Amino acid sequence: VQLQACGGGLVQAEGSLRLSCAASGMSFSTTVMDWYHRSPGKGRILIATITTDGRTNYADSVKGRFTISRDNAKNTTYLDMSSLTPDDTGVYYCHAGVWTPGYWGQGTQVTVSS
Repeated sequence: VQLQACGGGLVQAEGSLRLSCAASGMSFSTTVMDWYHRSPGKGRILIATITTDGRTNYADSVKGRFTISRDNAKNTTYLDMSSLTPDDTGVYYCHAGVWTPGYWGQGTQVTVSS
């Protein structure tokens, strides 16, 4: 199983970014997908989840600003981020599966400048 995340970068506050996570080696359409955020010096926090039937759930910190989606034909999940703040800086990881530990991508760095 491989999860390849990309789309991170440097963006100014109030800006937007789209992260992508391409999955291979697993049954993507039958797998719950998540995005986690690790702020500098802190642990990974679950911020967004999308189920196999498209239901979504968000951490309060990103609700209304971030949108998780999936394209089963492309085996890819996305995280559309808007109204970014410096607190959103960190590494974003995609994750697959509801079991522990599931599968993890390598992470993509997002830096939001004020």
